[in-house]
Amino acid sequence: MARCLLNQHKLSSLIFTVIVLCLLANHSSIAEKLPRLEHQRVNQQSLNFLVIGDWGRKGDYNQSYVANQMGIVGEKLNIEFVISTGDNFYEDGLEGVEDPAFYESFVNIYTAPSLQKIWYNVLGNHDYRGDVEAQLSPILSQKDSRWVCLRSFILDAEFFFVDTTPFVEKYFTDPEDHTYDWNGVLPRESYRAELLKDVDSALVQSKAKWKIVVGHHTIKTAGHHGNTQELVELLLPILKSNKVDAYINGHDHCLEHIMDKESGIQFFTSGGGSKAWRGDIQPWNAEELKLYYDGQGFMSVQISETNADIVFYDVFGKVLHTWSISKELKANA
Repeated sequence: MARCLLNQHKLSSLIFTVIVLCLLANHSSIAEKLPRLEHQRVNQQSLNFLVIGDWGRKGDYNQSYVANQMGIVGEKLNIEFVISTGDNFYEDGLEGVEDPAFYESFVNIYTAPSLQKIWYNVLGNHDYRGDVEAQLSPILSQKDSRWVCLRSFILDAEFFFVDTTPFVEKYFTDPEDHTYDWNGVLPRESYRAELLKDVDSALVQSKAKWKIVVGHHTIKTAGHHGNTQELVELLLPILKSNKVDAYINGHDHCLEHIMDKESGIQFFTSGGGSKAWRGDIQPWNAEELKLYYDGQGFMSVQISETNADIVFYDVFGKVLHTWSISKELKANA
C-alpha cells in the first residue's frame, strides 16, 4: 500500500534520489561547501510542513499515535515535506543499511497518505552511536524514496540543516558506555571549524526572506539537557549576526517555544516523537518561555511571503500553542 501511495510523488522523489546520489559521493569531505537541495514546491502561496524529532522506537512510547495525528494534520495542511530533528533510531542508530529498524521505526509507522512526502533528516547523538554511513546511504532512499539524510545541508535558500553532535565535547571525552561513529568527522576541530565557516557563509549569502536553522541539539531550553554550551558559544553568534528567524531542534523530549528577547530569534523544540520526560523542566524567564509541554507531539509550520505560522500539537492532535511571525512585504522597485 505504501508503495502505491508513493507513486503520486514518484517524479519528485526520483529527482531527489538522483541529487542525493551525486551529493553523497563525497559527503565525508569537510572541504566541500554545504550541499544544496531544491524542493519542487506544489503550493506557491504557502510552504507547509511538519517537524518531528526523537521518534524511532518501533512504534512504542506512543510513536504510532503521534504518527497517526501527523497524518491527519498533514492532510489538512497539504504539507510539502517533513523535517526530522534527529535521533531517528533508538537506542543506537542503525546497524547497517539492512537493519530492520528502518522499516520498524520509519517505513511501517508513517504510513498515512499525507506523510508520503520527502523527509529531510539530520542526525542526533543516538544516530551517531550506530552506523552513521547507513543513514546517509542512498540505499535507504532506494528502499523508501521519502528518505533524505545528510550531515549538514541547505534546502532551497531558507533552511540550513546543521550537524550538531560533533560540537558536544562530552561525546568525545566522556562517552560512558557508548561507542560513537566518528568516521567522516575527524579531525573534529577541522570539521567543526569548516562547518561553522560554511554555515556563516551560506547565511550571509542568502537573500531569502526567511532564514531557519535546524539542528538536533538545543541552544536554549528549559528541558532536561539544558542549553548546549558549545552551540551557545560557537553557533548562536552566527545565528544572531545573520538575523536568523528561528532555530528548530529536538534532543529534549518535549515541545517547547522560547523567544529570545535580546536577538528576537525563536527557539522551537520538537522532540516529542515518542518517549517523553514527564515533569522534567528547569526554571526559565516566563516572558521568554511561551510553551513547555512535557509530552509527545509535533509541530506544523506554514510559511508565506509575509507570515510564518507555527502550531504545536499533542499526541491526540490537540492544539497546545500557536505563534505567528510577520514580515513586511517589500514593494517592487
